[in-house]
Amino acid sequence: MTAPPSKSPWPRLAAVAAWAIAFALVEAMVVVYLRKLFGLQYGLAFTPRHFHYPRAYLSYEQAREAATMVMLLAVGYLAGRTWWQRLAYWLFAFGAWDIFYYVWLYVYLRWPSSPGTRDLLFLIPREWWAPVWQPVLAAFAFVAVAVLILAKTRRV
Repeated sequence: MTAPPSKSPWPRLAAVAAWAIAFALVEAMVVVYLRKLFGLQYGLAFTPRHFHYPRAYLSYEQAREAATMVMLLAVGYLAGRTWWQRLAYWLFAFGAWDIFYYVWLYVYLRWPSSPGTRDLLFLIPREWWAPVWQPVLAAFAFVAVAVLILAKTRRV
């Protein structure tokens, strides 16, 4: 006979964290390769003033970004038992993924050089540029809200 499932959200949160950190590495490696390939093929500089995503590859990258959002939503849905918990696990996965995405980029590229470094955040529906501190701050807020929701719904 198997033990009843735990009502505690924390083991699931740890599993979602492991998934998000690993997924962030995958996403960061995509950026590492794209920077190297685009730098070689187009001689591109990766600053807001000089860089625009090559139109020949834009639809592919937008599809990858959409798939990333689906994967983040799916892990939240699978980890949660209620809609509030699903929202919390999605927020947590999104936040942890985004934070560790920048951690991995720094590990492999020594980029960003500072929190004020501008980054191309998304290509859906168009290019979104902002300093790195903005998505990282939002990601920490996502994680904090997720933990609060899970703490309030832990008995469900």
